[in-house]
Parts: sequence; structure tokens; C-alpha cells
Amino acid sequence: MQLPEEPEVPFQINIIPMIDVVFAILTFFITATLVLNRTEGLPVSLPQAATTKTQTQNKVVVTLDAQGNLFLNRQSIALEQLEAQVRSLMSKEKQNIVVINADENVSHGKAIAVMDRIRNIEGVKMAIATKK
Repeated sequence: MQLPEEPEVPFQINIIPMIDVVFAILTFFITATLVLNRTEGLPVSLPQAATTKTQTQNKVVVTLDAQGNLFLNRQSIALEQLEAQVRSLMSKEKQNIVVINADENVSHGKAIAVMDRIRNIEGVKMAIATKK
């Protein structure tokens, strides 16, 4: 008994599934970079400065928003509690820095009051955040 021969199908590479996988991976990396960007404080409108430097020490972030609300590392806090809370966050081994993110529309008096409280803490350097 003789079987009929089937014509041989030419070999082909289908790249459409590979393109789908590449786009899925690209989508993952795009969304991951958007989610994983580092934010150090609440969104405030920082004033601009011509000379700025990035700080890499042990940081504590104090934020004053446009309404005059005070935050310590993104947690709401009263001005009277600020000094004690910052002292508890300070490290003995590292050089400590307190970064003040003050909205450009906040009253000058509130920013000075925050700076006075922080200045009472020994061994702490203070920096005011600006945008380039």
C-alpha cells in the first residue's frame, strides 16, 4: 500500500508573538519607572535658584505647603512637636541634614519659625530645597 506524499510546508519564523512579548516587557519597564521614582516630600511649588547642590546625607524632610500646613517626612505635625520629632529621627553616627521644602507662596514668618525650631538641635545641618 502506497500512501500519498504530502507536500512539505516551507519553514517560516513567525515574529508576531516575539513583538508582543517585547511590547509587554517595554510596557512593564515604563510603568515601573513611573511608579518607582523617588519622591522625598509632598508636592509643593519650590522656588528657583541658580546654584543648587544635591545632598546625599541622612535626610529628614520638613515640608511647608501653600496653606501653611507642616509635615515631617510626609506626616502631618504641629510646630510645637517638630523639634522633639526631628531629634528622635537624628542619627549619632551620620551627619544629619534637615531639608526644608517650603512652598514659594508660604508666609516668610512660618518658614523662619520652622528654621528656628530646627536650629535648636545640635549637630544638624539645614538645607532649603529649590528647583533648578
